[in-house]
Amino acid sequence: MIIARLAFQSLRNRWLTATLTVLAIAFSVMLLLGVEKIRNGARDSFANTISGTELIVGARSGSLQLLLYSVFRIGNATNNITLQSYSDIASHPDVAWIVPISLGDSHRGFRVLGTTKDYYEHYRFRGGNRIEVASGKLGEDLFDTVIGADVAAQLGYKVGDKIVIGHGLGSVSFLEHEDKPFRVAGILAKTGTPVDRTVHVSLEAIEAIHVDWQSGAPVPGQTVSADQVRAMDLKPKAITAALVGLKSKLAIFRVQREINEYPDEPLSAILPGAALQELWGLVAIAETALAAVSAMVVATALLGMLTMILTALNERRREMAILRAAGARPVTILGLLAAEAGMLTAAGVATGTVLLYAALFILRPILDREYGLNLSIAPPTTSEGLTLAVIVLAGFIAGLVPAMLAYRRSLADGMTVRI
Repeated sequence: MIIARLAFQSLRNRWLTATLTVLAIAFSVMLLLGVEKIRNGARDSFANTISGTELIVGARSGSLQLLLYSVFRIGNATNNITLQSYSDIASHPDVAWIVPISLGDSHRGFRVLGTTKDYYEHYRFRGGNRIEVASGKLGEDLFDTVIGADVAAQLGYKVGDKIVIGHGLGSVSFLEHEDKPFRVAGILAKTGTPVDRTVHVSLEAIEAIHVDWQSGAPVPGQTVSADQVRAMDLKPKAITAALVGLKSKLAIFRVQREINEYPDEPLSAILPGAALQELWGLVAIAETALAAVSAMVVATALLGMLTMILTALNERRREMAILRAAGARPVTILGLLAAEAGMLTAAGVATGTVLLYAALFILRPILDREYGLNLSIAPPTTSEGLTLAVIVLAGFIAGLVPAMLAYRRSLADGMTVRI
């Protein structure tokens, strides 16, 4: 208790350097915990990109490839699914709902997705949130489109604007469906998912813009106007993939096996959650790198504290000698310097934790709205608490280095005037 009081008084007399040391440790701890919060938040947001969907069905391919093009709009399908196969899956007694997806076109770098209104009804993210329309409404006309929040923000679109869909996936398309422009009927609210970067149209619209195309190019001499195409049968012959919801989760693996063994066409049915975890595992090295950088920052702060104590030690030779002359034993001096280091570290850890939660409280809604990053304001986990305890212990151990130097110095050393 006496050592703690002496350490506090000593730090108060050197309040400026002590404060700077505490702040250095605080910001390093804030960074360490902040990276952990962001990492967990990113993982949760990533895992909740799609929820409530038991299976994703596509042409026979790897699970990651199917997940990437059907959910993240990255890459292309190896093949399409025939409408007959889609109808057979939809009529399965265990299937509660099914949403078709058709991909292949783009608009200025943003993917175009053909689907039905069931997509807005059944697509869920973050454990149950539904897609909402921020302005306008869902399209009613054949050439209406509903665009994601990022599409509207980056391209400056508003409800009523005309857009032209390009053939293919390039940011600059040399083949466009200029004769059949679309009207922006609605703009979706921000979701923090690939929905924000998607242009949504109907399945019939995908068929409509390709009625006079063949093999990825317009048919020479054959032009069908937008008015003419409205009178045509635009029922699609194939789709890219389908999102499937089941009546019971107990039937997931049985239905998955039946689809994978579908005799009429090679199909793949994947579990979105399992595929998402597999995909996240591929980027785990980035998590390790972030944690390593944060640990190095904390180590640097502790090294700075050790440097500060060692630098001040020579200036405190007379203070140590006076304490020894007043009856303090060498072990008291050792405990004093170790206690100072421990108190500085503990104060830095506490300050950093408070600053982190204050920053989370302020920035959480902004990060959620702008980047779709949902950070939880929860008490430190057991792992985080253990990490903070290790940092405090490391600070105390670091303080033993100058403490041992002071412990070994004699009383006469502090009374000698050095020139």
